[in-house]
Amino acid sequence: MKRKLLFLLGIAILLISTTSAKKVHTLGDSTMAHYNENVTNTRGWGMYFGHFLTNGWTSVNYAKGGRDSRGGFNELWQNAKNNVEAGDYVLIQFAHNDGKYRGIDNLELQEYYTANGDAANAAAVKKDGRGTTPSTTYKECLKQIVDAVREKGATPILVSAVCRCYFSGSTITRAGRHDLGDKYDALVNGEYKTALAIGADDHTMDYSYHMRQLATELNVQFIDMTTATRNLYESYGTYDKCYAALFDKGATKDNTHYNLTGALSAARLCAQLLKEAGILTDAIEIPRDLAISPSTGDMGDVYVGQWGMKELTLTGLGLEPATGNIRMTASEGILLSTDKHNWTDILEATYENETVIKTFYAKVAATAAGKFCGTVTATIGDKTAVAKLTMNAIGLGDGAPFTVSWPLTSNDEAAVQGSANATAVKVEGMVKDGNNATNGIMVSTSEGGAWVKAEDDSPNQYVQFCIACPDGQQLDINHIAMQVGARGGNGMRCHVYYSTDGFKSRTALYDPASMTSNVMNDVVATPVVKLEEGDQLQIRVYPWHTGNATGKWLCIKDVKIGGQAKAN
Repeated sequence: MKRKLLFLLGIAILLISTTSAKKVHTLGDSTMAHYNENVTNTRGWGMYFGHFLTNGWTSVNYAKGGRDSRGGFNELWQNAKNNVEAGDYVLIQFAHNDGKYRGIDNLELQEYYTANGDAANAAAVKKDGRGTTPSTTYKECLKQIVDAVREKGATPILVSAVCRCYFSGSTITRAGRHDLGDKYDALVNGEYKTALAIGADDHTMDYSYHMRQLATELNVQFIDMTTATRNLYESYGTYDKCYAALFDKGATKDNTHYNLTGALSAARLCAQLLKEAGILTDAIEIPRDLAISPSTGDMGDVYVGQWGMKELTLTGLGLEPATGNIRMTASEGILLSTDKHNWTDILEATYENETVIKTFYAKVAATAAGKFCGTVTATIGDKTAVAKLTMNAIGLGDGAPFTVSWPLTSNDEAAVQGSANATAVKVEGMVKDGNNATNGIMVSTSEGGAWVKAEDDSPNQYVQFCIACPDGQQLDINHIAMQVGARGGNGMRCHVYYSTDGFKSRTALYDPASMTSNVMNDVVATPVVKLEEGDQLQIRVYPWHTGNATGKWLCIKDVKIGGQAKAN
């Protein structure tokens, strides 16, 4: 009898495992990464790829800004590998940060500077950590990922990088297509050669070309997003039209990162190319009618007294009539907005050319503990699209308040009130210039504040604040705040994130389009974070500079974390 029960149990487990949902994992850089819709207008196309999956397939996005193919294996794959199962697919996109040193590999450049006695530059390149050579180390790093994916029984797909919005007349330049052939650097017989050039038919410095070559060598399927996005951009006719339609319009021109329309368009392109190549054909659905994405949106946990918010996307292709208005209505308890300032329960979206791609927001007040369910409906003629929204409102309970603060005006130590553990500030890959009441701490990449031009944060340069939950306790965190600012000019930038898993995943708190020198900016967030004994909450500030510059600093002060502590 016992054997029969065990046999039946084994059959049941087998049936469950063989019918469980399969996943598409995405590894890549900032053009694919996830962004907090409540913090920034920047979007990565990996955020929306899952919108085109059906029949139980889901998408898991591990992409992060500033990562090249080496970081793709050393960090992103290490984060993903335990979640990748046999039968899954892994989309692999890198190139934007591989060209950090115009085609010179990071490790080779470190060796060059070290051999020539330039310890400062060797250290700076090591701290940055990015950069590969297209025909050699780029392919080697990609191969590491491909081999590791196959070892898990999953299917790797090499996806060439989306183009940058670099136009010459009405066409995308070589550099925009990740081909450095018009201007690249190289180490030749021990000499650092700069501004080299090769003919247009020479693909030696073309990252996308070498990804395709590797795909052929390894018998891996290749998706040419470089050509697809080039065609998309050029269809707009001019740089100005393409940039206005697809790219994030911050205080300075950003020719790399997408807005919602760009990210959604790129995700749709990738899904379409996969389907056309016979990959995941039963798992991909390309809607051509009216739709709201996501069709099921979870606002997650929200403390009572706060608001839950969700970004939604209204899309329609081939609409009739060709020009018109779409009416969006919300069920009781949901308010709608297009700008996150003016809220109502009814919106109208105007469209033309048979097409609409419109972002809007829904919010719900957490007035009492419990589960909220509601709907948003879009209607045009006899066509209707519905999105279901959920939210879980939770109370803080009757715990004792706690606060951890780092004033940073005289030292790096944390002041703790209540039950929590905290550590001193950690400065990784940079130097710190003292503490004072005006600036808190000031950090830069080296003495004198020298920065190398960048368009995103480096994974190896950050300032970290950390608290841990004491034994026998539970921490409910609902407040994070700090002040950040720039000194020495307006070119400083930073991202602020928090994480509870050692930065395998992260949530954005702050992503400014610009930073005015000598102005401290308030960063305030009301997250829902629960820590059990031994768990940690880490907050990191990642700075960078938009140009090659000296005497530039990022300042941080008055960092605070608060909530309630209770016996576990």
